[in-house]
Amino acid sequence: MLIILTGIYHRKNESSEDYFLASRQLPSWLLAITFIASWWGGGSAIDLVDHAHQNGLSSFWIYGIPVLIATFLMLVFAKGIRNLSTITQPQLMKERYNDTVALLLTIFIIIFMVIGSAVQVIVIGKFFNAFFHISYEGGAILGTAIVLAYSFFGGFKGVVITDLLQFVFFLFTGVFLFYLAYNQSGGMEAVRATAAANDNIGYTAFFNNVADNLAYVITFGTSWMIQANIWQRISAAKQSKDAKRMMIISFFAFIPLYLMVTYTGMFSSVIYDVVPENGIVPHMINNISNPILSSVLFVGLSAAIMSTMDSLINTGAMSLTVDVYKSYINPDATNTKTVSIGRLSTLVISILSLLIALRIQSVLTISWIASDFLTCGAFIPLVFGFLWARGSAKAATISMLFGLIFSTYNLLVALGVHLPVAWEIASAKQAIVGIFISSVLYIGLSLMSKENTDKNKAFIKKANLIKL
Repeated sequence: MLIILTGIYHRKNESSEDYFLASRQLPSWLLAITFIASWWGGGSAIDLVDHAHQNGLSSFWIYGIPVLIATFLMLVFAKGIRNLSTITQPQLMKERYNDTVALLLTIFIIIFMVIGSAVQVIVIGKFFNAFFHISYEGGAILGTAIVLAYSFFGGFKGVVITDLLQFVFFLFTGVFLFYLAYNQSGGMEAVRATAAANDNIGYTAFFNNVADNLAYVITFGTSWMIQANIWQRISAAKQSKDAKRMMIISFFAFIPLYLMVTYTGMFSSVIYDVVPENGIVPHMINNISNPILSSVLFVGLSAAIMSTMDSLINTGAMSLTVDVYKSYINPDATNTKTVSIGRLSTLVISILSLLIALRIQSVLTISWIASDFLTCGAFIPLVFGFLWARGSAKAATISMLFGLIFSTYNLLVALGVHLPVAWEIASAKQAIVGIFISSVLYIGLSLMSKENTDKNKAFIKKANLIKL
């Protein structure tokens, strides 16, 4: 209720910049917290603990390493992103390339945000199912309704303020569950003894079976680096130095936070022979005898999931409003009208995410599928757009169209459609093939084009990321 009221309290928004960037007046430490809350969410709280229970310390490579890679890359690009002062990524790509590239990027962003939001709906649905003993469908609808209630009114400012509250709740939950699992398990000696008894060789080794997680490192690392909801936070910084400060704070915070979650899963290997049906973390919270403490921990975990969901929904709504409605449907829309459409877009993204979550309930696979679209379709044109003046709009268009077709093809295979493939779905080979072909198309076609590079040089100069 407190979270919902906070969102409603911050409902006054006079323009799209107010609604989606909080007028670029938020301090770097607050933006860092909302950034951390966006990524250290449902996947970390439930999925990573379960993976660490089974695979040990090397599970850190599934989420932790990609997050650190993406954060470091965004630290490098933060100055350029903020200096351009656009509201959305497609606006930025329109300035760098043309309308077609901007539209294609809009499609990728909406696909990613809808699927990414659906992942969090899945997690909250399973958690509410375990805690309230209601159906998964009922839990998914309830969780989505709560997030929608405060995101609908408050916009980005409402999301940021509620993320601060959610981060405090979840930090307490994460620390407590780590301590509880450590005490109940007997510590690392017991973990090593259990691993040895189960013939689980390399369970406590950081580099054990890294190749098995390489697909996640490549796909998550590259796609999260260009994730629109994080660029939204960079664009919302007061100045470029504030954007860089936000990324530095976040980078060093992620290391202990993801290690804590990983070790919680490892300690749980002593407590649980197999992962419970609804996950280790919900089971641990549900089994705490003190009802007050159990409720506080429940709020903390719910906060983690919702902090990620609200971020994805808000960014998807931003893209629908600014890059579709304002660009193609009603360019002359008033600020009041734009904010109203922003709220309607928030509702649309939420409903689409809920519908997907009610049909598909696999967290890691669907996360990878969403990321694959950005990796193969948008990573190369976005990154090279800041670095290479020769990169052409035609090359960007062809590269992105390939990524859209390639990722859609693999999505159909993952959903059970019988199509021929030369690689395992959601594998390192698939990720490498996709990004390699995308880069070859972009670089090759750019070198063959005769595009005037003056516009491109002006863009790079404005970003001030490199010296021409």
